[in-house]
Amino acid sequence: MSKYLIAGNWKMNTNLDEAKKITDELHGYKDFDSEVEMLICPPFTHIGFLSELVDLSRVSLGAQNVHYEPKGAYTGEISNEMLLSVGCEYVIIGHSERRSYFNETNELINKKVVNSLNAGLRVILCIGETLEDRESGNTNKVLEEQLTKGLLGVEETINLKIAYEPVWAIGTGKTATSEQISETHKFISNFLNLRFGDNIIKILYGGSMNAENAKDILSISNVNGGLIGGASLKPESFLSIYNSAIELC
Repeated sequence: MSKYLIAGNWKMNTNLDEAKKITDELHGYKDFDSEVEMLICPPFTHIGFLSELVDLSRVSLGAQNVHYEPKGAYTGEISNEMLLSVGCEYVIIGHSERRSYFNETNELINKKVVNSLNAGLRVILCIGETLEDRESGNTNKVLEEQLTKGLLGVEETINLKIAYEPVWAIGTGKTATSEQISETHKFISNFLNLRFGDNIIKILYGGSMNAENAKDILSISNVNGGLIGGASLKPESFLSIYNSAIELC
């Protein structure tokens, strides 16, 4: 099992040519390390193409969202089985943008988590608090509710990862301090230990990690990787983050 997971969430960015160029640069990296897993999560339209392009033992592929039903009259949606059929290994569920822009509830997110795990996908469950939550002292309360409801019915955790995203530190210019990250990741780790026993679930940090701050953040206890947004679209920056994780192994 790798020590770190460095995951790139491309969001609604890149056409197919741009996706190929980024992936070619990542795939050409010479210093891949088995202790650090690299994951890219491109738009749905690119996954099948990129799975034919990359060596999946070096670069893993994930999706940014999924529906909880295996098939049916759900126009515009994508199922677990569809993702698996095109070489997808991971899926991001409950991202802050899905929660805020598309009103995804903890209950809906839980359906996705359970069904994706049962289908054999590796799940990255995103949790995080708003600035109002943080300033009112409700961070742990919000995270506990998201974890409790999001993981309802989950027993097998081998394919489960958690990504902590302080919503107030994403694209706002604000950054979480090392102390804030450490305290929050410790809280999450303790919750998972109580819920599942000895915790081997990776906890990723998703609050605007970049090439400049990656090594400091990844060195914090209970930080087992990063969920990278904008920096994942810049191969040089993404590889610098990946290399920071290698240096800490």
